Amino acid sequence: MDVESKLKLVLRDVEEVVTEGELRELIEVGGGKGYLGFEPSGLFHIGWLIWAYKFKELVEAGFKMTLLAATWHAWINDKLGGSLELIRAAAQHVVDVLNAVGLERGFQVVYAEDLVDSSDYWATLIKVAKSTSVARVRRALTIMGRKVDEAESDFSKLVYPLMQVTDIFELDVDIALGGIDQRKAHMLARDVAEKLGRKKVVAIHTPLLPSLLGVTKMEVASLPRDEMMAEIKMSKSKPESAIFLTDSDEEIKSKIAKAYCPPREVDGNPVLGIAKHLIFRGSEVEFQIDRPSKYGGPVTYLKYEELERDYADGKIHPADLKNSIAEYLVERVVGPIRSYVVRSEREELLRKIATAITR
Repeated sequence: MDVESKLKLVLRDVEEVVTEGELRELIEVGGGKGYLGFEPSGLFHIGWLIWAYKFKELVEAGFKMTLLAATWHAWINDKLGGSLELIRAAAQHVVDVLNAVGLERGFQVVYAEDLVDSSDYWATLIKVAKSTSVARVRRALTIMGRKVDEAESDFSKLVYPLMQVTDIFELDVDIALGGIDQRKAHMLARDVAEKLGRKKVVAIHTPLLPSLLGVTKMEVASLPRDEMMAEIKMSKSKPESAIFLTDSDEEIKSKIAKAYCPPREVDGNPVLGIAKHLIFRGSEVEFQIDRPSKYGGPVTYLKYEELERDYADGKIHPADLKNSIAEYLVERVVGPIRSYVVRSEREELLRKIATAITR
């Protein structure tokens, strides 16, 4: 691929890049090192496939990618009952998924315990802490799905954003990939880099899939974009809000059937979000919606914009959209991955993880 092709691939279906000029420079010199840090806090849901596909595309564009299993971060964030055994099992589950989407041996996996087992790591963390304010760190707590005042009763929460910035410096990466809800951590890393004389990481932020339960506009209207999306996204802690890669065909169809999907409404519609970010993310897509013959019969879409327009115009009924989306997920998205990740040697651990989430 030439530079323009690589840039187009990396920029496809991203919410934001800070900055595109810096990204272009990296591609022009042959790429660089990138990372995504994830908190092993439960089962992989389809919202995470957005960053997984982008991770794969960065590999295809020539970047050496590292997947950071943020095990200590999940421990700080009270995930999976604080069980490091379950947290590590959840990390392996994510690695299994990335392998299932075609990334076998195409990336490096680093565990947080390997990073923190070094005095250099903590020295860097202290330098990061000395280069920012408590107020700035508190504002960044939204990256871990926490409200600002939650650090009042648990000081360790304030360590989390500092660790995320330190991870970036210690891994010595050029690109930080994450959902738009990770923006505050990446911007903090860029600001601190100037003060410490470190290189500024290029931040690539992917969109988030809205919760299947929906959310009222009044609930999020006053929030910044990254915080708003963090509030309305699919969540592992709310199983009814998300479709997991371990869900059965029947569970997927049932969840989609119950999903928030008002007629003609596009904004915040999770069913259309699935179509936009998971079905139409490629360049050559044919997506058919089966309608009763009295309403025009089946219709095939090659572009998401055409589907969105027809839905907004009332030409597509929510039930027909849901049925077709559910079938596509079962046959083309979840099914192939599920057959890889739900294996006999993993089933018991996956069951324990699911149980721990719902406690």
